[in-house]
Amino acid sequence: MKETTIKVLICDDSADSGVRIASSLRESDIFAYTRKPIDNTIVNSILLDAPDVVVTDFNLQDTNALHVMEEVRSTVAVCPQFIILLDEHDSFIERHVFEKGAAYMMVKPIDVDKLLDVIKLVTVKKTAPDCGDAEIMVTDLIRSLGIPAHIKGYRYIRTAVLECLNSHMLLECITKSLYPRVAEIYQTTPARVERAIRHAIEAAWDRKDKEVMSSFFGCNIDNFHGRPTNSEFIALATDRIGLSMKNCNQRNKSLMTNFSCF
Repeated sequence: MKETTIKVLICDDSADSGVRIASSLRESDIFAYTRKPIDNTIVNSILLDAPDVVVTDFNLQDTNALHVMEEVRSTVAVCPQFIILLDEHDSFIERHVFEKGAAYMMVKPIDVDKLLDVIKLVTVKKTAPDCGDAEIMVTDLIRSLGIPAHIKGYRYIRTAVLECLNSHMLLECITKSLYPRVAEIYQTTPARVERAIRHAIEAAWDRKDKEVMSSFFGCNIDNFHGRPTNSEFIALATDRIGLSMKNCNQRNKSLMTNFSCF
């Protein structure tokens, strides 16, 4: 197994579900394996095998995912990313699961291609200081601000910022140009894009880590009387990423210049 391979524990050893999902993930170079959906079995596997991601139903044979997450977080220094599977949407369970630190939630039946995308999303590495990859930098910024990865607004903001980095003119006509462009990519409507982004910003604002938010907005967030608008948020995120990429490129040019002197 390559060191860069993502390791995924599927907490379901049934042939028609867990084994099938694991087999499909392995076809995409994911090191996926299954274990029985039992508390001790799951926790022991996490301790011994150190998976990057744990995919588990909320309800297990002898407990639930909340208890497993609590037990793991009290035992290991580096906790895997938990993707929780539900039989149907349940806002009460969803709220508690995310409060316990789950990275994502999906409703069954599971689309393996979608699961693969989610696994890659939640295992994005922290951006290195000299990283110039815009997609990684945007993802890292959005996650650091506490925007829940399971909501549509997360993906819409990510795409909106990347589009604005490619064309700054979009910042001047967000309603008429940016929302329609994002809507076209996701086959939805501009109005739904606008609402989803607003909801995502509100979610982050309600959860706000004051230190992180103050650093992002450049001032004490207690001075704000309300959340930032979609336009303010996207513009600031675009500006932050653009400056980081510019600094990164300058450092790389400096390194190349110094190297050429030898």
